[in-house]
Amino acid sequence: MTTVATHTKSTIMPGLRYHDAPAAIEWLCNVLGFERHAVYPGPDGTIAHAELTLNGGMVMLGSQKDDAYGRSFKSPKELGGFETCSIYVVVPDADAAYKRAQAAGATVVRPIEDTHYGSREFGLKDPEGHSWSVGSYDPWTKHD
Repeated sequence: MTTVATHTKSTIMPGLRYHDAPAAIEWLCNVLGFERHAVYPGPDGTIAHAELTLNGGMVMLGSQKDDAYGRSFKSPKELGGFETCSIYVVVPDADAAYKRAQAAGATVVRPIEDTHYGSREFGLKDPEGHSWSVGSYDPWTKHD
């Protein structure tokens, strides 16, 4: 394998809305290993905006809002489990992440496995039904 240049900062950050954003932050940090980069509280225990980082990547999230823009977001639970995207998270130890997910009672939708493209990975749903794939695959590494 040949390594190509890596980036130190994300230039694309998925954004998610949660009905219980404080619980989502706890879950993402405890289960997937994210760290709080910034968390800005909103009214009534909500989260106005949060930035969580993991190994140079970032996701942004906030509480569901009842305004013109916010009403355009629906959680997978509100849509009968349907989604239009999922997020892939690169971790240094997929087996350890899998054990944390199982210990947290996460809904595993794809058990841990070795893939034909050189990854060890699994899939799970967060408490509000968003899909996450977690594994060792590094897309920044050139694969021969």
